[in-house]
Amino acid sequence: MELLAGTDGGVYRVEGGVAWQILESRCVRDLVRASGRILAGTDAGLFVSDDDGASWAPRGLEGRQVWQIRDAGDGSLYLGTQPAGLFRSRDGGESWREIDSLTEIDGADKWCLPVTPPAGARARALVIDQADPRRIRLGVEVGGIMASDDGGESWSVVLPGDNPDLHMMVADPARPGVLYTSTGYGRFDGEAERVEGNAGMFRSDDFGATWRYVWAGIEPRYSRPLCVDPQPPYGVTVGSAPSAFSKCQDPQGAEAMLFRSEDGCETWRSLCDDAHSPSRANFHGLAPDPDVPGGVILGTDTGEVWRVSNDAKWSLLGEGMPLVASILPFA
Repeated sequence: MELLAGTDGGVYRVEGGVAWQILESRCVRDLVRASGRILAGTDAGLFVSDDDGASWAPRGLEGRQVWQIRDAGDGSLYLGTQPAGLFRSRDGGESWREIDSLTEIDGADKWCLPVTPPAGARARALVIDQADPRRIRLGVEVGGIMASDDGGESWSVVLPGDNPDLHMMVADPARPGVLYTSTGYGRFDGEAERVEGNAGMFRSDDFGATWRYVWAGIEPRYSRPLCVDPQPPYGVTVGSAPSAFSKCQDPQGAEAMLFRSEDGCETWRSLCDDAHSPSRANFHGLAPDPDVPGGVILGTDTGEVWRVSNDAKWSLLGEGMPLVASILPFA
């Protein structure tokens, strides 16, 4: 299989078990194919390629970390950044305009990562309703889910489980209105870490208006990478670890796990094999496998890319890279 891996040092092409760098940049948070090109969201702004990654050109946002890029399906592209911001392009990513109303939301000045000293918030989880592109749901770490039904003219705020620490958010391709989101422990009061029901996976059946906890009894609870398979049975896969800072260099390793649900997050099973139960490497990049129904492609903080089948068989696709934060498989 051939794929692109977004890493802490740029974009790598991975093919035939070999990985080589094709774009040098600070951390590549997202890789998306849209408008006939590949877009790379990085800590040094946005880059685009019109030749499947052979060459790259910057397309603005140099002062921002670009966390997620999404195609609205109406000719528009959106992206979320750190500092928390939402941008829209109507020309395939050539130029971008900020949607200023987002940062005018009451309480936006208090969004931040609860570390010492507090760090700027990230607009990192983005879903656009493909049936109505005016409906935007944007997860802010740490701030909550920002909801607009008028293309960003106005916003409301929702906190799944009263938790403002949003990580990833995806729409179920077979269930209209159903969204899933992964959350962490990002609260100053520490409540999310102490009490089950505040951190982990949540499901919404009304496009983000209300949420219910679907992670009861699952450990570890700090959930982050998340994807949903576009093929039946539309499985949801999520990686979790003990904390935001779990990493391969820890004395016991990251102790990460990979879980899958095929019934809308009502029940879960491990996708880890014996060598990854738990995993010493933490999981970051995650994408559905376009060639194997039910499978996923997984990137780790040890610079590896793995193919994981629906029956938990792991195959190494590439190694020797920096931390792999995003994956774009070639179908």
